[in-house]
Amino acid sequence: MTKQIYFLCTGNSCRSQMAEGFAKQLLPADWTVASAGIEQHGLNPRAVQVMAEVGIDISQQQSTLIDPAYLAQCDLVVTLCGDARDRCPVTPPSVKKLHWPLPDPAQATGTEDAQLSAFRSVRDEIKQRILALK
Repeated sequence: MTKQIYFLCTGNSCRSQMAEGFAKQLLPADWTVASAGIEQHGLNPRAVQVMAEVGIDISQQQSTLIDPAYLAQCDLVVTLCGDARDRCPVTPPSVKKLHWPLPDPAQATGTEDAQLSAFRSVRDEIKQRILALK
């Protein structure tokens, strides 16, 4: 039986997109994987860049809004920021929820290298958390 997982963030531009990319590669084939946001901020180019560094192409993924019908059918919903956790639509009791309070790499400041370092750090944390779901 297929399982559904949903990664939710505020803008569906960085963390949830990276999580979707890793989950599609690392979770068993019987999982349906999607990500969405409370708002649509577009796909962050640095997220695409740091995922490509580990061999995962997320460049064709789209920033989308939460689909209440998909959400209600999920086995697992993972929020990656407090905003998504607090503003996420109500889910049925059958839906397991996890919260991964990861910093938003898009908020990183400083040099290009410093900003990319923030994206890599969050990327690596997401990968470890997804591996732990298997």
